[in-house]
Amino acid sequence: MSAKATPSPEREESTASKEQRLRAFLKRKASDGEMYFKSKFIADEVNLSPKEIGALMVKLSESAPDLDVEKWSYTSATTWRVEAA
Repeated sequence: MSAKATPSPEREESTASKEQRLRAFLKRKASDGEMYFKSKFIADEVNLSPKEIGALMVKLSESAPDLDVEKWSYTSATTWRVEAA
């Protein structure tokens, strides 16, 4: 007999809602001009892991017309540059 584990709704959050949360955070922070950050330094503020942020930043760079997202440099971790478009 095999039992399938069903993830609880509290533990499973859609990628879309994570992306929306990150996008809203970036829009708010970049509203006064450009911002530079490393994922590990904003992870707690957006309640995402640095790895999740990195994956979402790649998506946002291609799909967010209201944000100009650029992979800016790499020294011990990727630095992202974000500016309101």
